[in-house]
This record gives sequence, C-alpha cells and structure tokens, in this order.
Amino acid sequence: MAYENIVTEVIDQVGMIKLNRGKYNPLSKALLDELIDAIHQYDHNDDIRCMVILGGDEIFCAGADIKEFADLHFVDLFAANRFGHETDSFLQCRKPIIAGVIGLALGGGCELAMMCDIIIAGESAEFGQPEINLGIMAGLGGTQRLTRAVGKAKAMEMNLTGRRMKADEAERSGLVSRVVPDKSLVSETMAVAKKITEQPPLAVLAIKEAVNLVDSLPLREGLLFERRLFHSLFSTEDKNEGTQAFVEKRTPNFSGK
Repeated sequence: MAYENIVTEVIDQVGMIKLNRGKYNPLSKALLDELIDAIHQYDHNDDIRCMVILGGDEIFCAGADIKEFADLHFVDLFAANRFGHETDSFLQCRKPIIAGVIGLALGGGCELAMMCDIIIAGESAEFGQPEINLGIMAGLGGTQRLTRAVGKAKAMEMNLTGRRMKADEAERSGLVSRVVPDKSLVSETMAVAKKITEQPPLAVLAIKEAVNLVDSLPLREGLLFERRLFHSLFSTEDKNEGTQAFVEKRTPNFSGK
C-alpha cells in the first residue's frame, strides 16, 4: 500500500510511523486507514519488535478532519461502524506502540496517543477532548481511556468543558510516561523503543498482553493470568540465555525463542 498521509521508516528493529498531513495532521479516514495498515505490517514483521508514532514538528494531531463529519448523520456512522475497525486493530496489535507527542493532541489526536501503550510528551504537548464544542463527544476512546488514565473528575472536566491538559499535568496525572524537551522528543522516544527491542521478545509480548487486561479482569483472574504467563516464560530459550548471561556477567543475546 502506497502511503500519502504517513511516512514510515524502519530504524534497527523499530517501526516508525510519522503523521504527514499538513501542519495540523487532521485525522481523516484515509490517514487512519494508512496508519492501521502500517501497524498491521509492522506487527506481522518478525524483524520489528516495537513501533513509534510521531506527529509533526510542532503539532502531533489537532483532531479529526471536521470536513469529513459535517454532512454525516447517525445512520452513516452506525452502518459503517465508524472507528470500530480502528479500535479493534490497535487492541489486536501485540507489539508495543509508543506515541511521541509534541504540541497539540486534541480530540482524535489525543485518542490516538492514548491507544498507544506508552506516551512520551514534549514540554509543549497539550491534550484535550474538545468535541463538546462541536455538539458531539469523543468516539475513539476519549471518555473511556482518558478516565482510566487520569480518573473520573479530570476526564469529566476535560470532556464536558474542552479544557486542555498541559504536559506537566499530564505526567502528574498518569496520562504520559515522561516529559522531555521538545528538541529531544524524537531521540528520547526512539531510545525507549530501542531499549524495548533489546528485551526478550516473548516476554515483551506477554507483558503487554497482561497489562492490557487490567481493566478487563477482576484482580484474582488477572493475577492468575499473570502467573501463568510467568510460568510459561520458563520454557523459553530466552529465559535460559538471560539467567546464564546474568551469572556470566555479560550482555544477553535474546532470540525470541
């Protein structure tokens, strides 16, 4: 698939995706389709162990392409199950995805960042769900993921008033992993991704699967699932390599087996 709205690049074992639709990167259906395709390709490429999604140099993504929604009605969106495929595709992706956010991440842009497993924010980053100002509401996870990340009170305020959350508050609230200088955002994000690629691949997949179940399972069932994955990793060559390397005081060479 030839991409017109994103740019892709593989750096070592990191699959990078850069939004490339003008200054504001409006989240059009075409952009989302390309993004999902790229994620699918990377997820099924054994040479890729982690992904990174970046926006523009000044703005991550300022929201959905409003022009695409202006003339649509309930029947149009419901019949097409708009955003259903996109949500499912992110949920089904097994490899870690990191969002590197500079500037505005509003509406669909905020939701896109939250669909990733880790968010690293530049100092200029601002997150928000301003759909209320258009007479609608978030439809790509802005009420659900935001509430899980920052709690009911802040999520309610942001969704009901359109208030933006700046980077420092986002870090305090647990929405982002860390805040870095804008000029270091790409290098810091890629460094985290590179660190993940150096970890045992099967353990990485297992950890992502377990953490993402925290909101779906009661604690007892979640602990059992975690314990079984823990047990299963003791049958891997990577477990033998990791423990042996520790004893021998050397860097392990993980193979994903």
